[in-house]
Amino acid sequence: MITVVGMGAGAPVDASVAAGAELVVGGRRHLDAVRLPEGAERVVLGPLTPALDAMEKYVAGERRVVVLASGDPGFFGIVRALAERFGPQRLDVRPGVSSVAAAFARVGLPWDDAVVVSAHGRDPRTAVLLCRAHPKVAVLTGPGAGPAELGAALRADGRVLVVASALGSAEERVERVTPAEAAARDWGTAVSVVLCLDEERALGPVRTVAGPPSGPAGWALDESEFTHRDSMITKFEVRALALARLGPRPGDLVWDIGAGSGSVAVECARLGAAVTAVEKTPDGVERVRANAAAHGVDVHVVHGAAPAVLSGLDDDPDAVFVGGGGRELPALVTACARRARRTVVVALAALDRVPAVREALAGAGFGCDGVLLQSSRLAPLPGDVTRLAATNPVFLLWGVRPPAHSEGVCQ
Repeated sequence: MITVVGMGAGAPVDASVAAGAELVVGGRRHLDAVRLPEGAERVVLGPLTPALDAMEKYVAGERRVVVLASGDPGFFGIVRALAERFGPQRLDVRPGVSSVAAAFARVGLPWDDAVVVSAHGRDPRTAVLLCRAHPKVAVLTGPGAGPAELGAALRADGRVLVVASALGSAEERVERVTPAEAAARDWGTAVSVVLCLDEERALGPVRTVAGPPSGPAGWALDESEFTHRDSMITKFEVRALALARLGPRPGDLVWDIGAGSGSVAVECARLGAAVTAVEKTPDGVERVRANAAAHGVDVHVVHGAAPAVLSGLDDDPDAVFVGGGGRELPALVTACARRARRTVVVALAALDRVPAVREALAGAGFGCDGVLLQSSRLAPLPGDVTRLAATNPVFLLWGVRPPAHSEGVCQ
């Protein structure tokens, strides 16, 4: 049997937790905090595989093993690796208080609606994008993905960072800082977790299901759900297919170029993605912001004309929607395709621009496809009569970046 004991984050330490163990595995500070049985082997955790190999001999011989871990070892912790190697039936897990629960407790906030993401040993990009898209995020940090790196990436996003260090110890610190302040400091190695908060929305509504919102009940909202100018808005039929091809999801970054009303940007944000909307008109910028606020989502709005303004956007998008461009459309699509990680979707009304867009996608190595969307909506007439009211036809083209080992072809 392997006994897994969660320690720290405010939980009292029972110095005798390792009693009777023949092998005790844990971080150096955890091992120093308990009484080791006389004759017990001690393994200081570093790389995980050697520790698991050492445990294998003891488990096979039915000898008792104790693993000491931080907080709740079943929450982004060692329980997963132990269960995969030895089977859940061999584990006796005794959880402590997770660093996430402790950090939210310190600031007096519930966390049943928080997004929790680990940046420990991972690319911090996903954590940054989740922080941009959600009002309450807990980030488990690591080397190269700590408060300074998060702060540097979130300077323009109006968030507050709560940096919790050495939770449960005499050196515990819980500090509330701006992203700029976080970026300017050396935080050392004692950081337990960073909370990223939009303080106006951090409390959140009463929840029935824990975790981030599961996504909207519907999408491709009616045009009446958005403020727009002279019907200059991507119609819901077009938006439905565009969303299907964009595939926005939590941890993604989507660009909406030529955003207009921002309907595509808002819908992508409602589906959990971080979104940057580019709009060249001042009134359009305000319209996008108003629509985002009306739907309770975050959309980062950039005022400027594409493609020139795109060079100022630091992070490459996973998906791009292009809803405007005029004569510069081919150059714009090329610029977007060069930076898109996954897909580019283009909506256009003019047939004569279709070949150039297809060529731009193909030239960037994308496989591409498209459709002409023509729809007729039911429209009432006097006398309880219904007619079909045709909407303007729209070409929707999409390019998908192929796997690295294959080449994209646009027929």
